[in-house]
Amino acid sequence: MVDMDWKRKMVSSELPNSPKLSSKLHVTIPSPFKIVPVSSPISCSAPALCSAYELYLRLPELRKLWSSRDFPTWTSEPILKPALQALEISFRLVFAVYSDTRPYINHREWNRRLDSLVTNQIQLVAAICEEEGESAEAPVSDGRSSLSLLPQLATWRRSEALGKKILSTIDNEMSRCKYTLGLGEQNIAGKPNLRYDAICRPNKIYSLKDNPFADHIDNQENQTLYIIHQILESWIYASGNLLNRIVSSIEEEKFEKASNDVYLLEKIWKLLAEIEDLHMLMDPEDFLKLKKQLQIKSTGKNDAFCFRSKGLVEMMKMSKDLRQKVPAVLAVEVDPTGGPRLQEAAMKLYATKGECDKIHLLQGMQAVEAAAKSFFFSYRQLVAAMMGSAETNATASQESCDSLSQIFMEPTYFPSLDAAKTFLGEFWSHLG
Repeated sequence: MVDMDWKRKMVSSELPNSPKLSSKLHVTIPSPFKIVPVSSPISCSAPALCSAYELYLRLPELRKLWSSRDFPTWTSEPILKPALQALEISFRLVFAVYSDTRPYINHREWNRRLDSLVTNQIQLVAAICEEEGESAEAPVSDGRSSLSLLPQLATWRRSEALGKKILSTIDNEMSRCKYTLGLGEQNIAGKPNLRYDAICRPNKIYSLKDNPFADHIDNQENQTLYIIHQILESWIYASGNLLNRIVSSIEEEKFEKASNDVYLLEKIWKLLAEIEDLHMLMDPEDFLKLKKQLQIKSTGKNDAFCFRSKGLVEMMKMSKDLRQKVPAVLAVEVDPTGGPRLQEAAMKLYATKGECDKIHLLQGMQAVEAAAKSFFFSYRQLVAAMMGSAETNATASQESCDSLSQIFMEPTYFPSLDAAKTFLGEFWSHLG
C-alpha cells in the first residue's frame, strides 16, 4: 500500500463538480516503479533455419526491390514501396486461388478472405498516403499502370466481380488523398495517378512468382504458402521503416505525427495476423504433405516457426523498445532510485488533457503492445490448428512454457502508464 497525498500528487485537486474527499487516498499501485530492461523470449531461430526460410521465399531478391530508392526526395517511399508490392503480390494470390481447380477447396471463404485482405491493405496504403505533408514530392503522372495484375483480374471471368470491387475500394479509400493509385479505378475527381509501375515494379515482382521448389514439388499449397509469406514479409519490411519514422518523430517532438504512425503500426500487426490466418483455408492433408516435402519441422528448444523470420523478430523487438521513448514523451527523466516520477508525469498528462497528441501517442503505444501480443497468441493457436497441438508443445522446454506463450504472458511493456492508470482508476473509484 502506498499512502499518497492526492492533493499534492494529482495535477488538479479541485476537479469540477467533484465531491470533497479526504486529503489522503490509499491506493495499491503495481510495483516496481523503476524501469528495468525486460528480457524477451523472442529471438531468431538457428541461422541455418533462417537462411532456408529466406531462400525459400527469395527474400534477398525481394529485399532489393523493397529497399531501392528510385525517388530520393519522396520521404514516404521506404514505407509505401514495400506496401504497394505487398498489394501487388496479393493480386497474384487472387490469381492463384481462382486458378486452383481442386474441387475440395473452400472457394467461397477464400473469396471473402481475399476481399478482406486486399481491402485492409488498400486502407493502410491510403492512410499512409494521407499522412504525407503538403511538401511531399510523390511521383505522379496522368498515365495508368500497364503492368499490374489488377486490370487483368477485373476482366477475367473468374475474378471479375472481385477485381471490380477492388477497383471500387481504391476509389473510395483514396478519396482523401491528393492522388490515386492509377490501377484502373474510375477516378471521377480526375486526380493525378501515382507512378505505380515505376514505384512497385510489378514485372520484377512477377518474376519472383516461383519458389525454388516449384519444379519438383507437385503440391498446389506450395504456391499458396509461398505467396502468403511474401505478402507477410513485405509488410514486415514496411513496418521496420515505419518504426524508424516513429522514433525519429518522437526525438524531434513531432508527437502528432508519431501518434498517427503508431496507430498505423497497430493496424499492420493486426494485418499480419489476418495474413497468417489464410493458412486455415489450406487443405489440411495437402498442407501437412507439403510440410514433409519442404522438410519443415521444429527443432525444439523454443523454436517457433515464425522466429525463422528475422524481420518479424526485429519488428517485435522494435515495437517493444518504444517503451524506452516514454520518458521523452512525458519530458521527464527516469528516477534512478525507482521513484514514481514517470507515473506522476503520466497522471498529470492524463488529468490536464493539455497535450492531447502525447496522450494519443501513449495510448497508441499500448495499442501496439496489445496487437503484437495478440499476433503471437493467435499464431500459437494457428500452429496447433494446422499441425496439431503436439507441434506447439514440442517447442516448450522442461523448465518453462513455449516461447510464444512467454511473449503474450510477459508483464506490460509500459509499467509507468499501467501504474498511472491504476492510480487514477482507484482515485475515481473512491469519489462519492
